[in-house]
Parts: sequence; structure tokens; C-alpha cells
Amino acid sequence: MQAFLIIFCISAMDLECASQETVKQGLLARGWPPIKGFSKHVKTKVLEFFSLLIKLGQDDPRRVVHSLKAGLALTLVSLFYYYQPLYKSFGVSAMWAVITVVVVFEFSVGATLGKGVNRGLATLLAGGLAVAAHQLANLSGRIGEPIVLGIFVFLQAAVSTFVRFCPQIKARYDYGLLIFILTFSLISISGFRDDEVLELVHKRLLTVLIGGSTCVIISVLVFPVWAGQDLHNLIASNMEKLGIFLEGFGDEYFKMPEDGESKEDRPFLQGYKSVLDSKTNEDALANFARWEPRHGRFQFRHPWKQYLKIGALTRKCAYRIESLNGHLYADIQAKRGIRSKIQETCTTMSMESGKALKELSMAIKTMVKPFAADIHIENSKSSVKNLDTLLKSGLWDDETDLLEVVPVATVASLLIDVVTCTAEIAESVNELATMLKFEVVEPTVSPEKPETGQPKIGIS
Repeated sequence: MQAFLIIFCISAMDLECASQETVKQGLLARGWPPIKGFSKHVKTKVLEFFSLLIKLGQDDPRRVVHSLKAGLALTLVSLFYYYQPLYKSFGVSAMWAVITVVVVFEFSVGATLGKGVNRGLATLLAGGLAVAAHQLANLSGRIGEPIVLGIFVFLQAAVSTFVRFCPQIKARYDYGLLIFILTFSLISISGFRDDEVLELVHKRLLTVLIGGSTCVIISVLVFPVWAGQDLHNLIASNMEKLGIFLEGFGDEYFKMPEDGESKEDRPFLQGYKSVLDSKTNEDALANFARWEPRHGRFQFRHPWKQYLKIGALTRKCAYRIESLNGHLYADIQAKRGIRSKIQETCTTMSMESGKALKELSMAIKTMVKPFAADIHIENSKSSVKNLDTLLKSGLWDDETDLLEVVPVATVASLLIDVVTCTAEIAESVNELATMLKFEVVEPTVSPEKPETGQPKIGIS
């Protein structure tokens, strides 16, 4: 009987273990796929993140250099903590040098210099006024001291905040005003004795100057990035993108779909889109460039406003091109016979305007007067006159459906606007060439001038 009970207990224990093992395997079977899927998702996201970082470095290697420069600047100012003699001189106030590097060091020399000057001057001015406010508050007695300090803090904060709304001040000195408000408030209400207030102002100003100077020196001497050069290249590149589109637009628009491949396979027709949203970048670069010292071909008081004027006219032309692009990909296209009657003049207008913009772009890049661009603009204006003559002569008979003519007429009108915009851009570039005394280089081969006679009318 005892043997039977022992055998029964062992069997029960085996069944229980088997049951637990089955449950465990079932739980693993149900839980493993989600865990495996999650780990695979995390791995994919990590790889995508590193791929993005690699692409950022490849698109502009200066970003990698800037990161190394920022690390170098922080390492240098950190010596105020690691090197004992320096730490004894500044103590905890050395943290302001580290903070200054973190907030002041920017990608370009102009941005770094602008922030550094703003922070230094704001700290100096706010520290002096805060000491004066502290002295006046002490004269008012123990009861009147907090009231006087409160009035001073209120007045400077209210006035400084209101001044920040001024567009000219906000563009160049907004950061300085923020530091002014912060420094004045920290020092004036510190509650220290007079000698400690002076020591606080002295250490804060000195550490801010050390941090700012470190940023500026590294930014200027170690592979400098000039905002003025970037703005110069951006303006020229934007005009070149518009020129590339216009050079190819005529052939693409007047080619019927059955003549060849899809128009959507032409990436050169999409480059102009980056010009539409370039205003913010241009304004920022121009603001930074005003802080930069003389470098290369760029003077201290370089006419950056003229660059902004050219950029505004370029965007104005890009908006017309955006409309032309809409007609290029429209679902309903005019018949070949209707298009062919103005094909030659419209193609000439587009081609000559594109060549003019590319010549103007090259003139800015090389700082050479754009003589060839003027000839292309004259050619495009001659085509506009020829188109006007064609329209007045009556291209289409009374049986032509006006709804089919409207798209072609709209394209012709937009091209006329583009010619006008191109002429305005050329005028602004010539003004820039006069201001900067661009080099005069006569072209060895002059562009062809079209015949002034009326072009032949296509036959539908």
C-alpha cells in the first residue's frame, strides 16, 4: 500500500511538472513574437537614426567640424574647474564661462560674434546699473530697500521687454536684452553686502568675457564658417535654379505627352521649389553677416541689404515659375495646333530668361560684371514684342474654342511676367556690381541676337 501511494505521488508530481512546462512554453510562444517584433523595430529605428546622422555629415561636412569645435571650446573653459589655481580665482562663478560657451557658440562666425557681443555688453551694462540700483536702495534704509529694488526691477524689465518688440532691435539685439534683464535682476536683488555685490559683478563679467572670447577665437581661427559667404552663394544658387527650370520649360511644355517620357521624371524642373521658402534663411544669414569682420572679398560694411533685395526679386520670379509648373503638369492640355502658333516666341522667352539668370548667377559667384546677361534679356524682350505682334494679328479664327486658348494664353502671360522679373533682377545685380566694383571682363563670344522681324506663325 505504501509503495502504491509513493508511485501515485510521483506520478502526480510528474503530471504537475509537465503541466507547468506546457503552460510555460505556451506563455513563451505567445510572448516571444511581440518581444522579437519590438526589438526589430528598435534596431530599425537606431539604424535609421545613424543613417540620418551620416547623411547630415555628408551633406555638409562643416557640421562635423562645428561639433568638434564646440567640444574643444567646452573643454578649454572646463579647465577653470579642473585646474586648481584657476578654480581658486573664480570658484563656482567659473560655471558662467561654461554656460556662455554652450549658449554663444554657433555655426557661423557672425552668429557667434553677434551673440558674444550681445552677452558681453549686456552683462557689463546690467552689472553696472544693478550695482547703482543696489547702492541707491541701501540709502533708502532697511524698510525702503526692497521697495526701491522692486521699482527698479519692474522698470527695467518692463522697458526692456517693450523695446524687444521693435523689429530692428529684435533682429540684432534680442538676445542681449534677455541677458540684460536676467543679469540686472540676479545682481540687484542678490541681497549681498556692497563688497560682495562688486565681487559678484566682477567675476560674472570676467567669466562671461572668457567664455565669449573662447568661442569667438575658435570660431574665427579654426575652419571658420562665414555667414556672408553662405548668403552670397545662396543668392547665386537660387538664381541658377530658376535659370535651369526656364531653360527646360519651353521644350517640356510644348512637347505633347505621346512624344516621349513622363515629365515627372525630370528632377531639374523641381529645383526651384527651395527658392520659395528661402526668405527666413536669407534674413538670418544677412543678420549674422553684419557682425562679421572683413574676410576675403567681403568688406566690413558689405551691402547685405542689396543681397536681400535680389533675393526678394528672385522669389517673386519663383512664384511665377510655380504657376508655370502647375500648367506643365495640368491634366487638361491645349491641342498641339493651338500651342504651335506661339511655341517659338514662348520658347525663346523662356530660354533667354533662363540663360540670363544663369549668367547673373555666375556674375555674382565670380564678382564679374554680367555683360552677357544684358544681351539675353534684350533677346527675351524682343520675343515679348514679337508675341504681342502675333496676338494683335489674330492667331486663331472664330471657330477656335476660347476655353482651349486660355491655358496657352495664361502661360504666355506668365512668361512675360518672368521676363519682367528677370530684367528687375538684372538691374539689382548691376547695382550690386557698381557698389562692389565688380571686375570688368569683356566676353570673348557674344550671345546671338535674334532677328527683330516677326517670327513665323506655326500652322495647325
